[in-house]
Amino acid sequence: MAPPYDVIPEVDIAGYRALSPHNVIRLIRPGSDYEGAARTLAAWLSEGVLREDPPSMYVHEVEVAPGRTRRDLIAALRLEPYASGVVLPHERTHRGPKEDRLALMRATHASLEPLWFLYDGRETPARELLAEAAAAAPVARFADAEGMSQRLWTVGRGRVTDGLASALASLPVLIADGHHRYETTLAYSEELGGAADVASRFTLALLTDIDDPGLEVLPTHRVMKAGIAVTGGEPAGSLAETLAAIKGRVAAGVYREGRFQVLALDGDVAVVELHRQVIDNILGKRSAEDFLLYTRDAEEAVRWVDEGVGVSAFFLDAPDLRQVLKLAQEGKTLPQKSTYFYPKPPSGMVIHRLDANRTL
Repeated sequence: MAPPYDVIPEVDIAGYRALSPHNVIRLIRPGSDYEGAARTLAAWLSEGVLREDPPSMYVHEVEVAPGRTRRDLIAALRLEPYASGVVLPHERTHRGPKEDRLALMRATHASLEPLWFLYDGRETPARELLAEAAAAAPVARFADAEGMSQRLWTVGRGRVTDGLASALASLPVLIADGHHRYETTLAYSEELGGAADVASRFTLALLTDIDDPGLEVLPTHRVMKAGIAVTGGEPAGSLAETLAAIKGRVAAGVYREGRFQVLALDGDVAVVELHRQVIDNILGKRSAEDFLLYTRDAEEAVRWVDEGVGVSAFFLDAPDLRQVLKLAQEGKTLPQKSTYFYPKPPSGMVIHRLDANRTL
């Protein structure tokens, strides 16, 4: 097991490789040796390190805190262009990561790690069906890199999988993590062609109910490297007071020159309005990505300003996921690093081969 490829620092790769000769890091982070990853995948299949299951879905559970878990479904999700309104993005993508993942996909012909999606299952029996599947003994128990306890169930084709497929078939899904990989897999699928139900027309997906009590979304704070001061906010006495004041509000905290303030914002999603009403006005035509640093640690943001790394810090509360879903359904995207879903689903549990000759 390993975290998703894009959250593993380069300095940690050797450590994951040392954990096991069969750690999935050899597939998902092969550097530029894409053909080497393909040879490794083929060897693991021929040696029985990986075993092909009959058609199945999987239930995954992670204990995010004592007594609180998140339960996910792992399944094959049909690839759809964004224009169809079925798969909803909420962030823009960049070219570089897509080129890397496309080269890896062309070499391995596989979806090596699940993309993470959210769905609104309030009016479906999905939660009850997942609970029924998880009542059996899991096929695997393990701890992730952070020590979180996880379990996995294999659910063979039958009443439960048919019920889940039926329950989710008409629902749109919001990409939580994996925008670059989704677009890459869609491009690769179109490159391969084939009938509508061949395996390469689907991607490996981990799907979570937006109301799951174990689903966490963390805010990402911004530090601006240059720009004028913001005025008109409510004074706040400390970082703790600032963070408490923006909780549950469409508002942002600001720190500059040793002083905190709270800015009330018009609109529905604070991160969108912070950029539209404040950051974009300060920067004008200059690119935000050239002037912003990001951190999930509010104290670090304050420290960066005190040390002169930046001139202003902007603090945000976690976004309302239903508002994010609503914006995505309206075809709107959020600024970069607007959401950070946690904990990330580990890679290495299931692999989906993108086979244009196999029908699902």
